[in-house]
Amino acid sequence: MKTLFSIFVTLIIGVAALNAQTFETDQQAKSAIQKLSFLSGEWKGKGWRISQDGNKYHFDQSETVQFKLDSTALLIEGKGTAKGRLIHNALAVVTSEKESGNYEFQSFLQNGMKGSFKAELKDGNFYWYPNPNVRYIISINDKGQWHETGEYSRQGNWIQFFEMTLDRI
Repeated sequence: MKTLFSIFVTLIIGVAALNAQTFETDQQAKSAIQKLSFLSGEWKGKGWRISQDGNKYHFDQSETVQFKLDSTALLIEGKGTAKGRLIHNALAVVTSEKESGNYEFQSFLQNGMKGSFKAELKDGNFYWYPNPNVRYIISINDKGQWHETGEYSRQGNWIQFFEMTLDRI
């Protein structure tokens, strides 16, 4: 009888906890993520990067960007190939940070690397920072293309090491 009573109390507490959760959409988060709507869609194009060996390498790139969780999160999937070989396979989830008014950029790579990074919207461009000395800047150019650059800071100067331009398909 004591066991039956314990199970009953546990069930009531569990149901009460479920009822206490709200399932309403966070409108502040939704509004913040909607500001990134210029990124949504399917994109394909080309790019280049300068490797640590100093050589410039070219690649083909695709990006799929979708709103998730009632538009409170943005899911970005990127795949890059060179000479028919997959060289980049990444997934990112972008959410808003209420306290700072910025965004959190959570990145996951096929090699197991992952991280959570600061991101922000400045002058209509989306910036994300894998570390304090590296930034990626995504904008839509005059032709309606996704234009992204990567830069690193050396002695206070930003030096470009990456660029890609993608068409909406």
